[in-house]
Parts: sequence; C-alpha cells; structure tokens
Amino acid sequence: MGNQLAEIAPAPPFLPHFQALHVVVIGLDAAGKTSLLYRLKFKEFVKSAPTKGFNMEKIRVPLAGSRAIAFQVWDVGGQEKLRPLWKSYTRRTDGLVFVVDSAEGERLEEARVELHRITRTSENQGVPVLILANKQDLPGALAASEVEKLLALHELSASTLSCTQACSAVDGLGLQQGLEKLYEMILKRKKMLRHSKKRR
Repeated sequence: MGNQLAEIAPAPPFLPHFQALHVVVIGLDAAGKTSLLYRLKFKEFVKSAPTKGFNMEKIRVPLAGSRAIAFQVWDVGGQEKLRPLWKSYTRRTDGLVFVVDSAEGERLEEARVELHRITRTSENQGVPVLILANKQDLPGALAASEVEKLLALHELSASTLSCTQACSAVDGLGLQQGLEKLYEMILKRKKMLRHSKKRR
C-alpha cells in the first residue's frame, strides 16, 4: 500500500534529510493498532481484520509550522502466539508505539506485562515509548492518566522516555499530538546518544 515517501522539511543535522524514522506499533490483539495506522495513512477510519503478521506503511505527519516528518511504521499482530516475534521487529527501532483499548480495563494488566517485557529487552533499552490510549470514543473508556497508572509507566527504566496520549482511530482524536510527542522523544534520545559518544 505505501505510497512513495513525500518530501519532508529540513531535518536536524543528526537526522539525515529524507530519512524516515522507524517506528513499531505493538499492543494486545483488538486494541485497534491497524485502524490507527490506516487513520494516519488515509485520514479516515478503516475497519480491519485481525493482523496475522504485520503491515508496513510510510506516513508523513505535519508538525508545527510548515515542517513534516516521515515515519516508516510497522504494525505487528498482537495475538498471544505472535508476541514473541515483537522483538524481531523492534530491534534497532527509533520508537515504540504501544496501543491499548481504553474501554477494556480488564485487559490492562495483560498489556502491562507485555509492555514491560518488550521494553526490558536489551535491544529496546532506552527506546522512547508512546502509549496510545485508544477507543476514547467508546463509553466507559479510561482516561489517559488512569491507563498510565495501570500500565505502571513509572516502573519503566529511568532511561526510557515515555508519554501517554488519549486517542481514537474512529475520529483521529489525539493522533497528531501523540506522534508529535513521539518525535520530540526520539530527537531527545538521539541528542543524548550523540553527547554520550562525544564524552567517550
């Protein structure tokens, strides 16, 4: 599906021009990962079947002013039997997007276990994490602050930048803000890595 990568505005010197940031979208099955990806790609709600493997799309997200950034987004299936494969996709990624169904509070403990497992792998130490508290359009959906508490984000590694954003794949609520925050966290980490290399 992915269209040719659109031009992006001048990037910081440590982010080469035209380079798309590599982002992996994970989360439990039925959290709405693919619907979120297609909302970003096509600017409309697309009802999708459960992902059996993965989807990949290149998307362009406008930032403040006239700038835009390109993301190469991998959406990986969340069924229990597919979760061991997550680490194959998250290796060397710039950022992780962990999607939860905010209206299904009884599965947040399961989501917490999976989130902490993937962020603690050696390859993902320090990789920025955006939590998307999806399905805010449904009655009884938990607020982003409640989701953050139940996922125990405060227990993530001190080197892991994280942020929680309420969103909805149905109307696109919160997606732009969420990706802007992810971009800021990715840039912050790249700067930190550059500084630590200089000090060696």
